[in-house]
Amino acid sequence: MVRRGLELALSRHGHAVLTAGTGEEGLEAFRSGAPDLVVLDVMLPGVGGFEVCRRIRALGDTPVIVLTALGDDFDVVAGLEAGADDYVVKPVQPTVLDARVRAVLRRAPGDAEGVRVHGELRVDTATLLVTLRGGPVALTPTELRLLLVLSRSPGRVFDRQRLLEEVWEHDYLGDSRLVDNCVQRLRAKIEDSPADPRYVQTVRGFGYRFGPL
Repeated sequence: MVRRGLELALSRHGHAVLTAGTGEEGLEAFRSGAPDLVVLDVMLPGVGGFEVCRRIRALGDTPVIVLTALGDDFDVVAGLEAGADDYVVKPVQPTVLDARVRAVLRRAPGDAEGVRVHGELRVDTATLLVTLRGGPVALTPTELRLLLVLSRSPGRVFDRQRLLEEVWEHDYLGDSRLVDNCVQRLRAKIEDSPADPRYVQTVRGFGYRFGPL
């Protein structure tokens, strides 16, 4: 019933929607359909939502929004750690879900600045190609948007709320876990030592800045 309701609501907002009732069906539809974005419920029959998210993330950079129970911190954290780009608590108004879907799909626009070179890291803002020591780095749209925002102003400290506004387009008091988990995933891909980062540095008590300075 909930799945059918969300399908109808998103369709009315102009989205082409394909639904699946189980984790296995969802993965099969994902492999054959190449969707632009996945809205993924945590509670699924068969393969659970967290495992589906991990498998989708292993297959590529398709954005994933996790639907989770209201106030369930475990679901939120587990979904972000599995690689979700955003989460929405249930019950959710169709207009809110539509706004979050559109925000995620807008997250990685190119610009005309050209190429940013930071040590061995190279960010081409026109083609959205990121390379490290000459090899390509596969980033999700949210990870890429975070890197674009931070690398735009090396040395500038961004607090988490500012990053929520610029990367996730949340103009309200958002959840800093979105930022922290995305930083962890980005570090795992571009840092030689994620525990001692060279590029995405923590400024304790304030937020994050991009180096090397």
